[in-house]
Amino acid sequence: KFSFLPILPVRDDTGNWLKVSLAFPGRRVFAKIWKIDVGRVPLYLLDTDIEENNSDDRFITYQLYGGDHENRLKQEILLGIGGERLLHTLGIHADIYHCNEGHAAFVGLERIRNLVQEQNLSFHEALDVVRASTLFTTHTPVPAGHDVFSEEMIRAYLSEYPTLFNISWEKFVGLGRVDETDTHEKFSMSHLAARVSQEINGVSEIHGSVSQEMFRPLWPGFMANELHIGYITNGVHYQTWTAKPWQLFFKELFGKESVAFHPDENDWEKILVMPDEKIWEIRTALKRELVNALSEKIKSDMTRRHENPREIIEVLNSLREDTLVVGFARRFATYKRAHLLFHDMEKLKHITSLKDMPIQFLFAGKAHPKDKAGQDLIKRIVEISEMPDFQGKVIFLENYDMEVAKYLVQGVDVWLNNPERPMEASGTSGMKAALNGVLNLSVMDGWWAEGYLPGAGWALPKENTYDRKDFQDELDSEMLYNLFEKEVIPSYYDRNEDGLPEKWIDMIRHSIANIAPKFITRRMIAEYLEKYYLPMFERSKKISLDNYKEIRELCEWKKKIIANWGAIKVLDMALHDSAHKPLPLGEDFHAEIVLSLGNLKPEEIGIEVLFIQKKGPDEPKEIIYKQELVISKKGRSKATYETTFPVTQSGVFEYGFRIFPKHHLLPNKMDFNLVKWV
Repeated sequence: KFSFLPILPVRDDTGNWLKVSLAFPGRRVFAKIWKIDVGRVPLYLLDTDIEENNSDDRFITYQLYGGDHENRLKQEILLGIGGERLLHTLGIHADIYHCNEGHAAFVGLERIRNLVQEQNLSFHEALDVVRASTLFTTHTPVPAGHDVFSEEMIRAYLSEYPTLFNISWEKFVGLGRVDETDTHEKFSMSHLAARVSQEINGVSEIHGSVSQEMFRPLWPGFMANELHIGYITNGVHYQTWTAKPWQLFFKELFGKESVAFHPDENDWEKILVMPDEKIWEIRTALKRELVNALSEKIKSDMTRRHENPREIIEVLNSLREDTLVVGFARRFATYKRAHLLFHDMEKLKHITSLKDMPIQFLFAGKAHPKDKAGQDLIKRIVEISEMPDFQGKVIFLENYDMEVAKYLVQGVDVWLNNPERPMEASGTSGMKAALNGVLNLSVMDGWWAEGYLPGAGWALPKENTYDRKDFQDELDSEMLYNLFEKEVIPSYYDRNEDGLPEKWIDMIRHSIANIAPKFITRRMIAEYLEKYYLPMFERSKKISLDNYKEIRELCEWKKKIIANWGAIKVLDMALHDSAHKPLPLGEDFHAEIVLSLGNLKPEEIGIEVLFIQKKGPDEPKEIIYKQELVISKKGRSKATYETTFPVTQSGVFEYGFRIFPKHHLLPNKMDFNLVKWV
């Protein structure tokens, strides 16, 4: 089968297969380079399964999640360091590096090494150059998704890098720690990625906030909600995931070659006036394709398992295009709560036995090879599917792959998603479903918190009601049963004289017109380009001019600031005494602070006042208002900073003054994390 893949070896001018090599403990490891053209984009792959390597190293690229923790480290060294050497070997110069998750974070180390050795930059200069052109996208708040390694393992594989960088081992290993002096703290790939990246983003609005809290310890002195961590909500590829009948329909409706290249909201809204018959015709055709495909698959799977022939026939007879079908397909991590539907088996039995209103639940997915809890969850669903009460009503589909996924997101009626809050970073399967007229029923987390519209799907609340997980699961399952019984099932089976579910079709219209177009790849790429790629490219290009003149000057300035930071002192302070007298709304808050600056210039230091409030006993502190003071007087080695602004919000607040370094080349305050609080 491998020989039939659309993959080609990459060779040099003399026909030799191109390879990269890495130094591993006591040996060198080699990886040959393959190329796949994904449309117009070349994808390069590294393969260690070659004769030059020993059996352990040949296994590195055999399986993504295979092997032990050490093999995982070897994979990430190959991906990051080997990946950069691959680009170097092919003569490819990248303007911007986009690191998805921390798994490729070692690319930053290799880039620093190249700059130190080839451009004669210091470690700190090279680090600033690398940071300026690196974006780090974090994809999960789940701790298991962020790889960590022991110091001993890092030393075994990367011991030469501190010498190459001319820094101490403690400084080097500290790149992957919150506290570089804490020898008990493991080396985090995500912390390394954050340290070698100028910009960081989550993959939905909620996940952006969750990521701010998650990475806040890296920048002491700053509140989570002011960190330079933003978000860009994921999108899905229109042509890949939208069924052909819908694509043809949209082409006819919009009068364009492809809606993917022109996602105009006015175009999408044309579907709001399309006849019910046309929309239902497409949905029925896709349901029929799903039923036909699954019938063959289930028959084959059950026969292979030597199931009872009568049971096979019963399950196959249950697959009908006039039955309400609910899909749940994803990785079986426990936080995704595939078990929620089975919290109360009697209520589930009641829902699946409603007279003349059949409902069928299709489950599919795989668990991580080392996730025993996820594997047990799959086993439990399979057991339930074989119970007499649920046979043909709950079905687990084996060997979940992209083909099965496409049939499901295009053919089911409802897409179910009920993760623990706020653990769903984004979620894309529901976006794919929405493109195909499938209605979403989901927790208001990830993308659905931004996408949900009343009358175009259903939602469980955004906030948890209980701290206890079992209580919250019970509440959510009750809401789930209630939604199915009172809203979802009746809406699907409420038909007019022509046999059409008018309310259901109207929900499909609004889902496609008002939700789907906001979550396609084109929108996502445009946001990355505008928010990150172009500004980072301009800054990176600017600081690299004249043999990195500006970055060398910036690093010299940083040295001066560090040397004089301890000399900064508050000489005098005049401000509203809120401890004894409240400040009425509409009156001005005034502050005047005199600083001793040592050998620093007043313009090199900023000071700002922050008003902070805790909205609840279990809530983190948030910045309500922030105002930078301006320089009003300059003296010899000292300066006066002041501000005046009206009070526009009532309440009880904490406030304080934060001193920080200022330079026009700093992209943000966290880039040079020196802070003094007054």
